Amino acid sequence: MGKSDALLMSMFLGILSTPGAKCGYFRRKYTELEGPGGAIARSRELFTDFPGATYNKNDKEWTFSSLKNGVIKFAHLKEEDSVYNYQSQQFDYIGFDEATQFTRFQYRYMITRNRATVKGLYPLMMLATNPGNIGHHWFKNEFVDIGPPEEPAEVLVANDPPRKEKHVFIPAYLSDNIILEDRDPSYRSSLENQDKLHRERLLKGNWDIHAGQFFPKFNRQIHCIEPFDIPDYWKRFISIDYGLDMSAVYWYALDDMGFYYCYKELFMPNLSLSDLAKEIRKRTNPIEKDVLAYTVASPDLWNRRQETGKPGVQILQENGMSGFGLRPADNRRVEGWRVVREYLKPFADPMFDGDEEDAPQVARVRFFDGKVRKLPSHLPQLQHDEHNADDAADQPHEITHGPESFRYFCMSRPPLKSMTDEEKEEMARNRRRRTKAVSSRTGY
Repeated sequence: MGKSDALLMSMFLGILSTPGAKCGYFRRKYTELEGPGGAIARSRELFTDFPGATYNKNDKEWTFSSLKNGVIKFAHLKEEDSVYNYQSQQFDYIGFDEATQFTRFQYRYMITRNRATVKGLYPLMMLATNPGNIGHHWFKNEFVDIGPPEEPAEVLVANDPPRKEKHVFIPAYLSDNIILEDRDPSYRSSLENQDKLHRERLLKGNWDIHAGQFFPKFNRQIHCIEPFDIPDYWKRFISIDYGLDMSAVYWYALDDMGFYYCYKELFMPNLSLSDLAKEIRKRTNPIEKDVLAYTVASPDLWNRRQETGKPGVQILQENGMSGFGLRPADNRRVEGWRVVREYLKPFADPMFDGDEEDAPQVARVRFFDGKVRKLPSHLPQLQHDEHNADDAADQPHEITHGPESFRYFCMSRPPLKSMTDEEKEEMARNRRRRTKAVSSRTGY
């Protein structure tokens, strides 16, 4: 009810501030608007006593005669092509309730109906939802992952031609809905008693966990780390997944303790191989190249290209990557995803100075938060292939490039093994020795 109230009252405030405004409140099915707790029933509680407010059952809309006939209309988009029912209509304000039940096509099409009917009004679209459902991926990409919450950000919504919109994501939790918690104190415990998937989504608002998830243990608190200055002597690696639609390139560093840090990202569409080589060379400084162990890339780059008769790797080398140690990736999928799972598997930090059960969780590979954006977003979005549960689905295709590149990297490294207690203690001793203060005065 908190989301419904927010949408209804935002539209009402819009009409109050700009009388005559037209608003559309959308659900995927009309039955979701009706009944106890539905938006229509709730609107009766909110608007019935307002002067000049009347509800038309047939048209399913409120008209506010005292506010220049401002309108709030309830509507639904059950089928993909239901959007065309609104082809000749326009709304100053549009609200999607449970937005992830809609497809991206429906959401993008209805933006064309989001136009000002009142002079001086700025059209606005509002989307309220929980994680999950068929629209989880597009909503996460265009709202959740755009930057810090509650800060507007320019989001690329189309490539040809490039077009951006200003989006803002406002997270809300059960603790924000004081009225609901006061009215039904048992509601929180009912959510806490759900399975982990529903508990994380509905109670904690976790957008990195969803049904069918291929890497359900991915956790930003574990797998993402604040960027730091990488020592010049640490060994480096690069992974490349190349495609005309998208190229995904990642830079990695290996520390003294055997942990890897993915610290730089190139995620760019429509690059030729020669342009890709130039972009990688431009982003790799001399120190990185000097300690670069190798670059692992899509194995099909070693095949001759139909357009040039040359292998792709030769084109990369001719355009500045001759000293990058290019090698073909091991492209086995099922085996590769198993290795990725090992590198992402959380475990107690062996360098924690205290009881192991109190140690924070870490992983063998971690990603620089804010510097590597796409990969930590796309890995938790991968789904199980419907025909092979041990493989990741190749749809939606736009989220597979980064994980493929990461899989190449993981398969190129030595296989992991579990550490014994003695090895963990030795690792902790070595770290204490290396980080011991040099000066008793300064502590450094």
